[in-house]
Amino acid sequence: MASWSEFAADEPRLAAGIRVLLQQYGPGFGYLATVRADGGPRVHPVSPVITDEGLFCFIIDSPKRRDLERDGRYALHSFPPEESDDEAYVAGHARPVTDPAQLARLAQGARAEPQVDWRLFEFTVDVAMLTRREQHIAGVPGVPPGRPAVRVWLDPHAAPAPVAPVAVPQTRPTRRSRDVQCTAA
Repeated sequence: MASWSEFAADEPRLAAGIRVLLQQYGPGFGYLATVRADGGPRVHPVSPVITDEGLFCFIIDSPKRRDLERDGRYALHSFPPEESDDEAYVAGHARPVTDPAQLARLAQGARAEPQVDWRLFEFTVDVAMLTRREQHIAGVPGVPPGRPAVRVWLDPHAAPAPVAPVAVPQTRPTRRSRDVQCTAA
């Protein structure tokens, strides 16, 4: 699991492009996907904080915080820009920040309200992706016109995700059907 800083050192142009999309409206803005207790996805708008230290998010007491505390897997997707369909995506694991000095420094820099019940999480980067669909890409060698330019970074040190067997029911539930008659007017 690479920190944002390690990822940015390895792929500075990709990290800069992702950062621009996540911070295009000023403070960070994106959609955070977490894993619910039943294994299903949950999506929330958040304000990620990107610094030289890493990628962070202040999470208030909410279902998304409980998701991250129980199962740290996350995916973060940028909000779409007004002028294009470009997108940025980062996925990895969230871990709580417990160092008081780092908490204080990041809270002050991000102007996090001290009286709000928030916890700070650092997001590691296992996968990062940037998709550009801008018109000028048509002139990029190797990118056919009309096709998006996609750059993907995978943490070379991340362990491959275990593949869980899919449970297939032995019998299918009975479906009720009904006949629908269409009549001409």
